[in-house]
Formats: sequence, C-alpha cells, structure tokens
Amino acid sequence: MVTERTILGHKISKNGIKVDRAKIEVIEKLPPPTNVKSIRSFLGHAGFYRRFIKDFSKISKPLCNLLQQNQPFMFDEKCLSAFEELKEKLTSAPIVVPRDWSSPFELMCDASDYEIGAALGQRRGKLFHVIYYASRTLNDAQINYATTEKEFLVVVFAFDEFRSYLIGTKVIVQTDHSAIKYLVTKKDAKPRLIRWILLMQEFNLEVRDRKCNPLSPT
Repeated sequence: MVTERTILGHKISKNGIKVDRAKIEVIEKLPPPTNVKSIRSFLGHAGFYRRFIKDFSKISKPLCNLLQQNQPFMFDEKCLSAFEELKEKLTSAPIVVPRDWSSPFELMCDASDYEIGAALGQRRGKLFHVIYYASRTLNDAQINYATTEKEFLVVVFAFDEFRSYLIGTKVIVQTDHSAIKYLVTKKDAKPRLIRWILLMQEFNLEVRDRKCNPLSPT
C-alpha cells in the first residue's frame, strides 16, 4: 500500500504535504549567486516552494532588488543573509495540512510598513494548522497607505490569493476588527476602498479580533 507519493515536487501523504527533499538538496548545494541570471534562477527554484515559507517576500527582498533595471550587481551581506535564510527555511519547511472542506477556513493576516502577509489554515481542535503562506511587498503607492488601509489591503490580498479555497465556504478572518469595521462603514470611502468592500461581499466571512502574533500558529 502506497503511503506517500511525489507529485510535482511535493511529497503527499495522509499527514499532509511537504517539500521533496531531493529537490531541496539541489538548492542547498547552490553557491551564492554571482550574477543576475543566477539570482533569477535561485528565486525561481525557491519560489516554487514559497507556500511553505512565511514572509517569503520580505526575506527575498534584497535579492529581488538586484533584478531591478539598471541596478548595479552588489551581492552584499544583506543579500547573502537572505540567500542563506531562504535555503534554511526550505530545509526546515513545515508539513502543511490537507484541506478539510467540512471545516471553516481561517485567515491570519498581517501588514507592516513594506510587506503584507497571510496564512491560510484550519483548526484541528484548538490548534491552527497552516495550509498555505502568501506574502508580497508593497509598491510605492501602497507604502503610503494609512495603517487601517494596509490592514484592509492584506485581507483583500488574502482573499484574492486563496480565492479558489474560499469562495462558497465559511471563512474566519483574524485581523484588526476595528480597522476593517471603520473602513466598511466609512461613507466617504475612496474609490479603491469601495472596490475592496464590494469584493469582500462575495465571501461568507466572519471578522474576529486579532489576539496574538497573526502569523504564528497556536
């Protein structure tokens, strides 16, 4: 009886989904990049498993900066640290649980000055188990958003990123309740906020106050 299978670079068993060690060992042996081409190649390999890595966008930012047009290639200590941290995260990547369609999904959302991140998961008893991590850096305009707008933006990002999981099912959102409630009831909302509000109306969601570090499973 087959208890574990390898499909598209992932090991799948009754316990959940994890990275394929054979693929990770190749990444582990990679030397530090020496040019833009090797940076792009490394990020492509690491990005394939970004669902397992919390704050992937934040960690990889120094490397991504080297891909910008007319950016001098200076692989400094920040870049080396990001390179090594991503490799370490891959080798210690968690097992993510398979989805259970009979249980509600839960979103843990977090917004910082330069990045937004979310974790999709479900409760097994009282414990939150991650199914998927997602994150991205903010663009220049979004960096200037008010804190409450960033709190709403990350929720919109999460629903867009995990739409195929969340449409038509119950979703519990762990975030700053007062911020979202304020924006939803704001009568003179900006056009982009109105678009976000309309998008949220597609989903069956319940917003709960965030009690702890939003991306740390309990």
